[in-house]
Amino acid sequence: MAEEENNRESLLKKEYYYPDCPGCKVDQYKASQRGFPFRDVFNIWIIVVACSLPISSLFPFLYFMIRDLKIAKREEDIAFYAGYVGSAYMLGRALTSVVWGVVADRYGRKPVIIIGTVTLIIFNTLFGLSVNYWMAIATRFLLGSLSGILGPMKAYASEIFREEYQALGMSTVSTAWGIGLVIGPALGGFFAQPAEKYPNIFSQDSFFGRFPYFLPCFCISLFASGVLIFAFWLPETLHKHDDKNRSCITDSFESLENASYILTDPNQSRQKTEGEQKPKKSLLRNWPLMSSIIVYCVFSLHEMAYNEIFSLWAVSPKKFGGLSYTTEDVGEVLAITGIALLVFQMFLYPVVETIFGTIMVCRVSGALTIPLLTSFPYIAFLSGVTLFVVLNLANMLKSFLAASLITGLFILQNKAVDQEQRGAANGISMTAMSLFKAVGPAVGGAV
Repeated sequence: MAEEENNRESLLKKEYYYPDCPGCKVDQYKASQRGFPFRDVFNIWIIVVACSLPISSLFPFLYFMIRDLKIAKREEDIAFYAGYVGSAYMLGRALTSVVWGVVADRYGRKPVIIIGTVTLIIFNTLFGLSVNYWMAIATRFLLGSLSGILGPMKAYASEIFREEYQALGMSTVSTAWGIGLVIGPALGGFFAQPAEKYPNIFSQDSFFGRFPYFLPCFCISLFASGVLIFAFWLPETLHKHDDKNRSCITDSFESLENASYILTDPNQSRQKTEGEQKPKKSLLRNWPLMSSIIVYCVFSLHEMAYNEIFSLWAVSPKKFGGLSYTTEDVGEVLAITGIALLVFQMFLYPVVETIFGTIMVCRVSGALTIPLLTSFPYIAFLSGVTLFVVLNLANMLKSFLAASLITGLFILQNKAVDQEQRGAANGISMTAMSLFKAVGPAVGGAV
């Protein structure tokens, strides 16, 4: 009996794992995987951090950059021109995310990740070397257009992990994304205008004196260059073989039953497989996918507006309902939240998701966000240590709820489609989300 089981297992692997298919090799890797997937978590984390760093790294120095480029005739117009530079990235990403998703479905996740990382290195560096306003606009637009990394990375994260680590994979993506959006502005704030901030190290006549906004961009590009080397060792997860004659089956219990069926009559199995083939379902008519994308877009707009309003509210005077915080105080709150969010996403969210389920976590997170946000104006009445503690707890809880909701939506979106449509589905999600995020700051500021 044991010998028969071994023969069936060996036949199963020989018959259904295509030797030249990278996706089948990943399935074999997952079937043999034991223990915590540290390597896969690290690969996803470092790539997503690299692609998120340039998005917001320019915000601390953008005002001064526009001023130095002398495009604005009046000082009051600087913010107007800065807005176009800030939105150029999101506009470019919105126009091409679907294209990059389709390319990832056709040629693989890994080529898109490598191309996107190379693009990031080139155009982020050129942005730091901008000598006029239109060069800054063009490089940011091209950076957003050609760096289609995040969508394929979400698909990759849903495919590289075993089922029990699916929540961990998606939480790794959202955590790395959030960490990058925190570290990016910190790099921009510390390293922009180095000749003025660190005159003992950088002189006004040096290269960094003539290009005062190059150093933060160079640091990010240097980090991305190291990530590019890692990317070449990523395993490809896309299946690349002809499924007309038979389907690629993994080592599940159903697969073993199918293998027994093939032993009985291979011709019947082949006819059954051919008869069961169905045309691809339209993504726009896939309601589970589109409903999760709609929620994702609405919440992305809300999250972008909150991120802008929180800083403005914190530094506003007490007489206007603010906290009279300094920029250092705000940075301290954000840093504490960032560390707490990392711990929550890595260790607590997978447990919560396993116990309550993805949809329930999304519903509860969205519902609890409403009363939490309505409590923020009352925090301004506090002072001293009480204010510091309550504000940090409220901001951490808000970040936990937001991360739980976004991670859950990532999982729902990738489970709503088959692998051959996963890249395109994530491309649609990225396009819609980018459009909503582009208007988020304007809506938040107006409100």
